[in-house]
Amino acid sequence: MRACVIHGVEDLRLEERPSEPLGERGVRVRVRAGGICGSDLHYYYEGRVGNFVIKEPLIPGHEFSGEVAEVGPAVQRVKPGDRVAVNPGRSCGHCEFCRRGEINLCANVFFMGSASKFPHMQGGFREAVAVEESQCTTVPAKVPFTTIAFAEPLSVALHAIRLAGPLVGKRVLVSGAGPIGLLIVMAARHVGAQSVTSVDIVAATLRAAKQVGATNTINLREAPDALKDLAASHNGFDVVIEASGAPAALESAINVAKRGGTIVQVGTLPHGGVTAPLNLVMAKELTLKGAMRFGVEFDWAVELLTSGALDVGPLLTGEFPAERAAQAFALARDRNAGLKVMLTF
Repeated sequence: MRACVIHGVEDLRLEERPSEPLGERGVRVRVRAGGICGSDLHYYYEGRVGNFVIKEPLIPGHEFSGEVAEVGPAVQRVKPGDRVAVNPGRSCGHCEFCRRGEINLCANVFFMGSASKFPHMQGGFREAVAVEESQCTTVPAKVPFTTIAFAEPLSVALHAIRLAGPLVGKRVLVSGAGPIGLLIVMAARHVGAQSVTSVDIVAATLRAAKQVGATNTINLREAPDALKDLAASHNGFDVVIEASGAPAALESAINVAKRGGTIVQVGTLPHGGVTAPLNLVMAKELTLKGAMRFGVEFDWAVELLTSGALDVGPLLTGEFPAERAAQAFALARDRNAGLKVMLTF
């Protein structure tokens, strides 16, 4: 079985790996499409994501879809030939967080394509992968594999939206117009936000934001004071969702949030501490929340994608066979040219 394996900074190899054993409730998925995420880029170009450092060869990839090739003897929900969206997270079901339904905070989570634990949790950028039946959600045959592979990042966006609270009639700011930020824009409009402003420093991504539903876009490189002026015009934003992971963006979020407003931090901030005007969190009685992955939102994401309620087509900017993985990573890193880039197997 061929797999894309990161051995170090900019050292990505396509190599043979043995197939994994299949348990009683195991499902072997023939991977068809996998989206390159920001964390995959960090692992490839920097050897780490925040505090998570590669210490052994890592198969990246947690946004993927495929076709069921084989099932264990106790599997009932899926069968060979089914198309499936694969939830890359497998919670233990026993810890206090799982018992409360907060499976994204599971103390023993197995999340594919992550160096957060050692040995590392290997990901889905390979020809076939063994997962549990509970990780698989079937989808109609008419839905492209590349569309299904958006289920994971859309789940991240939906989790952020849920943490932000009801958005009907609210003014929302989304900081960062990468794939996650753009999916948050789409989701916020879908649930009834009055306005959604997208801010970034790259014109190409802001054009995409406008295309997927942003009511306003601001290029902070070209107009550094425009966001502050817009916030002042209506006493701030009700909700700010920070999806860039830039410390300056978190500082800006605190400054432009409305008194009593909510900030949801989705982007991974750099390793080490960051400075922010936290006295304003106190003085303005802001609610500052972190958003870690997702839980029940995965099934919501699959439904929105398969029903056509959200069209993610404009975000797909490239498909590459596994043999050209390095080229795919380079395009995904180029924010002027790439949004969501997929590997195919």
